[in-house]
Formats: sequence, C-alpha cells, structure tokens
Amino acid sequence: MDRRSFIRKAGLGAAATAGASTLAAPMYAQGRRTLTMVTTWGRGLAGVHDSAQRVADSITEMTDGQITVDLKAAGELVGAFEVFDAVTSGQADMYHGADYYFVGQHPAYAFFTAVPFGMTAQELANWYYHDGGRDFHDELGQIFGLKSFLGGNTGAQSGGWFRKEIKSPEDFKGLRFRMPGLGGEALGKLGASVQNLPGAEVYQALASGALDGTEWIGPWADESAGFQEITKIYYTAGFHEPGAGLSVATNLEVFNSLTPSQQKIIEMAASECHQWNLAQFLTKNGQALQRLQAGGVQVMEFPSSVWDAFGKASAETMNAYMSDDIFKRVSESVQKSMESSSGWIQASEGVYRRERDRVMAAG
Repeated sequence: MDRRSFIRKAGLGAAATAGASTLAAPMYAQGRRTLTMVTTWGRGLAGVHDSAQRVADSITEMTDGQITVDLKAAGELVGAFEVFDAVTSGQADMYHGADYYFVGQHPAYAFFTAVPFGMTAQELANWYYHDGGRDFHDELGQIFGLKSFLGGNTGAQSGGWFRKEIKSPEDFKGLRFRMPGLGGEALGKLGASVQNLPGAEVYQALASGALDGTEWIGPWADESAGFQEITKIYYTAGFHEPGAGLSVATNLEVFNSLTPSQQKIIEMAASECHQWNLAQFLTKNGQALQRLQAGGVQVMEFPSSVWDAFGKASAETMNAYMSDDIFKRVSESVQKSMESSSGWIQASEGVYRRERDRVMAAG
C-alpha cells in the first residue's frame, strides 16, 4: 500500500471512530487557505524583507500548499507601522516586523526586538527559547489577540551614520536622528530630535537634509540602502540594538483555526528563519564593511563619555516603565537570564576568542 493510500484509509478510519464518539473534536478550517502577511519592511530591503519572504515561502512549502502565505510589503496593503493593528483587527492574518515599533500598544513589546543595553542575539535566543521569554510573548498576545514567534535577527546593529563626528554627549543636542524603540527615547534625553521612520523612507530623509543622521541595521543593509553616498562617518557599535529580534505574529483566532500540524509549521518556519537570518547578516556584514571602508567610509567608535551618557539615559528610560507590571516582570526576567547566560559565554567563548586572536596574531 502506498503512503497516500495509507493516509487516506487512516483518515477514514479515524473519522468513523470520531463519529461513534460523544467527544466533540476541535473545529478546524478545511481546504486550501490563503493567509495575508503584512510587513514593516519595504519590498527588497536587504535582510529584513528577505526574512519575511523566507517565513512566507517556508509555510507555503511545508504545508504542501494547504496554506499559501501572500506577503504584502509595507505600503502594499497597510503602512509599515499599521501592521499590528491590521492583524489584531483581522484586516490581515499575519505580520512580520520588529515588535519595538509597537511600544505604543505595550512597552514590553520592545524586549522582543531590542532595548538599550539589552541582550545580544544569542542571549535573546537563550531567554526566549529556554528562560521564559516565549511565555511573555504569549501573555502579551492574549491581550491583543496574537500568537507570536521570533522570526529573524539582525545581530548587533551599528551606531549609525552622521554628518559630523560625535565627540561628546553635547553633540546630540538638536541633532535630527532616526532611531525607533526605547533606544530612540533614550537618545531623546540627550537632546536629539528623534524621528521614527519606516526603513524605506530613511534614505530620502537623510539625502534631503530632513535628518542629520540615522541608524538602520548594519554594514550590508546600510550599504544596500546607499547611506554611504550621503555621508562617510559611520559608527559601527551602538547601544540601542545589540541583537535585534524580528517577529512573526498571527491573528489568534486565525491561528486557533489551523490544525495542530499547521500551527507547528508556522512555529518552525519562524524559528528556522531566526537562525538563518542571523547567519545571513553576520556573513554579509563583514564583507560589506570592507567595501565601505575601501570606498572612503570612516569607521569610528563613540568615546567613553558618550557611552556613559547612553547608559544614564537608557537607565532613565527603562525605569520610567517599571510601574507597568508586565514590563517590570519581563525586564527582571531578561536581566536574570542575561546575567546567567552571559557569565558562561564570557568564561568559555569569551576566553577562547581572546586567546585565539592572540595566538593567531603571534603567527
């Protein structure tokens, strides 16, 4: 008997058994379905749109077409910052995006992308998959009618592009700078005029002079966006996104209407893309940084006084939200996990990296 015949006969047998039973089976939507995924990304934005497309394609392929995910880039159905409301209201079925864009809905969503002086990509994965992070994602989802998963990661993001060198914290006063999330709030405490623009709009704003500087992601995505055509001053390390996670969220009623295997496929497609996307960025960033430097870009680091100012402003920003019960519990969970996992990483991989670099440099 071939596999398809076996499955068909097994299904008929199961149906007969179910008919004789007094227990009601869960009701799942039948037949082929198309789910609309909206995103916070402009079509073709390096890495982030790739991540959304990979999740969409993986779900379609792994369900053998029982579910087709129709991806709509930012602006094709709703605007970049409207995807959360579109999915909670049922206008769309899923979104792929950076959850820190939705701190207006709840500030705790920031933790699932990045918070200032927060988790690296590995620390985020540790917390999310093994230290309670996913439970908090679900808790927020119950409030807003979403089922969410991590579905991408950019790795550590750069400090950004500037028209002039940053020599002290005072240089941020009046600076028109693009930075989303709680990192943007912290930068505002240094006197910057902080803007939150969708990625697809950043180049034009910088080129026109509407912005004095911007962060985006890292060398590969930044090079693809063309920021090096406008300014050559580039800070490669930032305080605001040390390991930015991306999320896949499905309308909870839609998610619950799927079969358990289809639900698991969404989870697995998101999880696979999280690791795939991180490796994509880390692989391409080094190569892009070399090209940027060869093209005259000045790679710089913020002085210690600026880092100290970032730290003070970040602490003030985070403390302002501690009166919210969920935010406080998530923050405490993150801090505990970060201290635990980073301790081992420093004692093992940290020592190895240091000694590897020393040995290799010695020849």
